[in-house]
Amino acid sequence: MAAEAATKIISVSQTMETVAEQAFYIPMTGPAARPRRSLKHDDTFIVLDSHGDIGASAGGPDGLFNHDTRYLARLELVLDDLQPLLLGSNLRDDNSGLTVDLTNPDIYRQGRIVLQKDLLHIVRTIFLWRGTAYQRIGLQNHGEQRASFELTLLFDNDFADLFEVRGERRPRRGTGTSRLLGPTDVLFEYRGLDEAERTTGLHFDPRPTRLSVNAATWQLELDPHEAKSLFVAVSCNRPLAEKPARFFRGLLAHRREMRQSTIGAASIETSNNIFNEVLCQAMADLNMLMTETPQGRYPYAGIPWYSTTFGRDGLITALQMLWVDPRVAKGVLRRLAHFQAKAVDPLADAAPGKVLHEMRGGEMAALREVPFSQYYGSVDSTALFVLLAGRYFERTGDEKTLVELWPAIEAGLAWIDGPGDPDQDGFVEYQRATEKGLANQGWKDSYDAIFHADGKLAEGNIALAEVQGYVFMAKQLAARCALRLGKPDLARKLEAEAKALAERFEQAFWCEELGTYAVALDGQKRRCEVRTSNAGQVLFSGMIREDRARLVAADLMRPHFFSGWGIRTVARGEVRYNPMSYHDGSIWPHDNALIALGLAHYGLKHSVAHVFKGLFEAATYMDLRRLPELFCGFRREKRRGPTLYPVACAPQAWASATPFTLLEAALGIEFDVARCEIRLRNPHLPAFLNEVILRDLRLGESSVDLRVSRHGHDVALEVLRTRGQIQVSIVLTH
Repeated sequence: MAAEAATKIISVSQTMETVAEQAFYIPMTGPAARPRRSLKHDDTFIVLDSHGDIGASAGGPDGLFNHDTRYLARLELVLDDLQPLLLGSNLRDDNSGLTVDLTNPDIYRQGRIVLQKDLLHIVRTIFLWRGTAYQRIGLQNHGEQRASFELTLLFDNDFADLFEVRGERRPRRGTGTSRLLGPTDVLFEYRGLDEAERTTGLHFDPRPTRLSVNAATWQLELDPHEAKSLFVAVSCNRPLAEKPARFFRGLLAHRREMRQSTIGAASIETSNNIFNEVLCQAMADLNMLMTETPQGRYPYAGIPWYSTTFGRDGLITALQMLWVDPRVAKGVLRRLAHFQAKAVDPLADAAPGKVLHEMRGGEMAALREVPFSQYYGSVDSTALFVLLAGRYFERTGDEKTLVELWPAIEAGLAWIDGPGDPDQDGFVEYQRATEKGLANQGWKDSYDAIFHADGKLAEGNIALAEVQGYVFMAKQLAARCALRLGKPDLARKLEAEAKALAERFEQAFWCEELGTYAVALDGQKRRCEVRTSNAGQVLFSGMIREDRARLVAADLMRPHFFSGWGIRTVARGEVRYNPMSYHDGSIWPHDNALIALGLAHYGLKHSVAHVFKGLFEAATYMDLRRLPELFCGFRREKRRGPTLYPVACAPQAWASATPFTLLEAALGIEFDVARCEIRLRNPHLPAFLNEVILRDLRLGESSVDLRVSRHGHDVALEVLRTRGQIQVSIVLTH
């Protein structure tokens, strides 16, 4: 098998339909033939089926991806040209690897069985580390006779951009080739229209019996009970002279890095073993989604479609995890400050001071075939950035980072009061700058998410309810930061602006007949008088009057909103309500989590417990106890689990962070850096939790272990251990 063997031009398969709103709409063309599993390490992720194959069954976004490009589109294992039989497949608890157990089918030659089924045990162990997918294929013969068979790995690639995988068709593409580099190595090469060179290297150990540009075959013989291992490494953009690490060395290093990355975060243990599983899975998923960037660790939004830097998702995830591990917020803030917009760019929806929505590293983004290389089309990321910076400072007292971030905070505030409010009516609004951008730019960004009571879509500059709450909160927190930095005049100005915004909001958004707040004002300043969960997120900001807050909360707990599993995005009965939609009646865990924080802010802890219980019980039905990005909003029925949404990301960062936010809302956790005190305000545990133990809960240089126990409607607090000067107290308010 010499290196000058035949060169093959890669053909590109394009079978999906183009969709109009790629940034939020994922085409669903049919059911997945096999369940999918995902692994991720930094900027590389892989989607495989339950057999450990890529591209062997229909219905999944299979592949090895790096920086929004697919580096391997097929990797299928066959025995004598037959698919092996599945025994089981499992992710490790820490998401560090996937193990698949297979066995052989009956293998015939010349009309007779030469190898009976279930005699070979085949174990595929797969992990990702530093841009390379590693796989060990372990084989053992459990028969009493020698087993003779061929094992073949079939492989191919298309270097498809992630947006092509999602359904976008392109009139032109770059060119690709594949070639042998020797008896153990194959190289796929692609020169894109952006002139970038992308390569995939496959390395096989031991040397295959036969190797071509699309297949590696081993002719194997195993004595009774004999075991043997084959190894495959698939690398993205690795220099030709650099060989991948040995399998076991890489595996140990990867697991060691994953363990070290969790040191410093608080740990949680409860009296409910199933909820403990939910928490462990959530933390493992968050740890997998974390990506080392030059500015610090950043939680990528979700797999497969959103495994990149998203502003809103990173900010909300960091906010949700702030009490557990504030280092997440620091990485998010520093990265988004680094990429804050400096100039006007209509295609990117950018303006000075605006905070990033999404960034992509693929060919289509580089060519601006999609506007997402660095895209700023979110109306809420800037306010959330300022809000998180203020909350981070109050949580940590980290004045050095606050000083570093202050120019970005001031630039964000300037955008809020300037380009973010184009008609200067005091509300932050959005309208996309070009037809390529997102039509809706709040967290509900599908094209039909913002509408009037008659179903007509909102048009013009749209002011979302929850965004005004974010701005209110951002200005209050920025005022306190300004005071700390010796800027009392600015602090007073920001406080006055926040107060005025709250007054304007009450007048403009309150709908007396609905007993809640409009989802938005359209370009004509007409209220979109629709019952939505957006009003619940306004509770989170603490901006609204207490009497109206209680009306909003009561409405959210009624059956038209609360399905039994959680609060719907749109209430049943509204004209566009659809429990199977993306944003018009589905249930989003992170949305419920922020609403729960709002309910807690207004002292409505029984409602918090209601939401907490619904989402916990939903998680018990989910694969791996993993809350997905969203699920359908159908009414809960006895002895049935929730209905899944077919293309929801799982794992997804802010969904994974939701159990921690719900616990924060239930316990009422507050931090006072100046007094080195942790307070539990009106703590109330739901009925499924009798006890919660928090270990290594940090405040500055000090930390504490504590136990909270439920006794009927009351709770008891026990401090188990302290390190440094720290106090813990319960505060009861009515």
